[in-house]
Amino acid sequence: MEKLMVNIQLPDVRALRWEITHHDRERQAPGYWFVAPYGQITGEPSTQKYHQYQVGPYIYDDNGMLIWAGSKQFDDRNVFDFRANTNIDGETHLSFIVAWDPENEFQDRGRGVILNKHYQVEKNVFSPADSHDFNMHEFNILDGGKTAVVCIYRPTLVKLGDFGRPDESWVVSGGIAEYDIATNGVLFKWNGVDHIPVHESNLFHAWDQPQGAPGWDYVHANAVDKNAAGDYIISMRFTNTIYCVSGSDGRILWRLGGAESNFDQDFTFSKQHDVKFVSSNGTDHVITLLNNASDEASNDEKVSSVLYIKLDTLGMTARVIKRINRPDGQLTRLRGNAQTLPNGNTFAGWSKFGYQSEHAPNGDVLMTARFVSDRYSTYRAYKSEFVGRPLTPPDVVASVYGTSNTSINTVIYVSWNGATDIAGWNFYAQAQEQSESILIGHAEKLDFETMYIVDGYMDYITAEALDRDGHPVAKSAVHRSEIPRHWQAVGFVGSKIPSPHDPSVVLAAPLNASKSSGNDEIDHHDALTDTVGLFIFFLGGCTVIGGLVAAYFMFYPRKARSYHHVPSEEEGRLGETHRLATAAE
Repeated sequence: MEKLMVNIQLPDVRALRWEITHHDRERQAPGYWFVAPYGQITGEPSTQKYHQYQVGPYIYDDNGMLIWAGSKQFDDRNVFDFRANTNIDGETHLSFIVAWDPENEFQDRGRGVILNKHYQVEKNVFSPADSHDFNMHEFNILDGGKTAVVCIYRPTLVKLGDFGRPDESWVVSGGIAEYDIATNGVLFKWNGVDHIPVHESNLFHAWDQPQGAPGWDYVHANAVDKNAAGDYIISMRFTNTIYCVSGSDGRILWRLGGAESNFDQDFTFSKQHDVKFVSSNGTDHVITLLNNASDEASNDEKVSSVLYIKLDTLGMTARVIKRINRPDGQLTRLRGNAQTLPNGNTFAGWSKFGYQSEHAPNGDVLMTARFVSDRYSTYRAYKSEFVGRPLTPPDVVASVYGTSNTSINTVIYVSWNGATDIAGWNFYAQAQEQSESILIGHAEKLDFETMYIVDGYMDYITAEALDRDGHPVAKSAVHRSEIPRHWQAVGFVGSKIPSPHDPSVVLAAPLNASKSSGNDEIDHHDALTDTVGLFIFFLGGCTVIGGLVAAYFMFYPRKARSYHHVPSEEEGRLGETHRLATAAE
């Protein structure tokens, strides 16, 4: 299988393909997949990317068919935490984080983005002035859609008295903030360094040498959520702890996990990601998290898992009520998430290579999938129902092929980037620019791009999108068919150069049967007639194209592709993490 999808209408986009195993289709929840592939987590200049327009936000259906490629709309930038939101105003909105621009780092520090169903930007949310960038880990829009919680990172100089030392070191104060989406104002800010002593870190120790700015990323905040009572839960990966923080005064209400857990618990977790409330009522809470149980250097368990945990904050007990192990028995050493779907299923993103799975409420594996390419991962993966309706019209390309006047065919390609519920296409042609538009065929939509072949030289082509009930949804602009610049050079035999046919004459019989409705199937000519002539034509075309390609590579030296080490999540710069130089990867 090819690793990339190459489309006629979107020639620059190289969407990733999937390997998918459906274990039980009947019990899977309805919805589309929301993923954001990236090759290098810190972002790459465009000149160093393996292929342009592969990273960024993408929507697929549960067969791995591409629905929307958003990479070009967002400048081929890394995108994180791409999800659908149903908690804003009754409509489904899309949100994600556009990462800082590696080619314009000081002017463009990234942002949170909210789109409507037309893929229009409704709001950009920017990081505070004292943050290096909009942190990549979380853009969690809260119920009502007025505010969002995010992670923040800031270098801070601290004394090391907690380690029994008189000196100081810079640390990255992992924390959280709640933004007012309308004004971009900060409603609540909480810095870990003000509440979590350095000794709680499992990554830095009393014998480690102090560092200059930005310093030790000693807690590594990577997820935050808020309940109706106004309190926050925060995942700190480098303390193996979930903290509950008061929304009124910022004090730590309790710790779950780590060396100083406040709970009687019969389980462990470590290096976790994506803590979320499933329910929260008084002193009873159910939360989920992805238990990575490993990092690049070591592992604490043999397999990563999704944990559903019931907390009683009156009796201070914590119990695992559901554990879903990664289906392939492997470890997710970095990143990942767990989503509880409306029907009770769990959708887990295991990150590396885009590996993801869906599970029934009892834990049964219903689906597993991963990118065919091993160059790319996605920080998180989500599944949601969504109706996307682009405001741009469908894209159409039509070309005329043939080796004689009696073997000419018109090949039409159509796609509509972002349209979610298109079931088929009607195709129309006109004899002249002002002529009547004649229905020349129909094709079911089976992939992102639909191809249709019709006998004859058809010109002034349009395509009409149909929904599942056969109702017209949108129509493309009129597109003139492309023809060879030199017919004889591509194998055409005949003294008379072809001219467009009148579709009302060529297709007179099927026209009378279906012209009135415009949606019924027509008894069009076999789309694959004259295949021998078409094949000869393609061979001629390939010969010409092959010669041009060979000439290009002969006379124009190719630029060498520079390959680089791909940093881990726990390497790099402020806003991700800063490990000791001696730490093993």
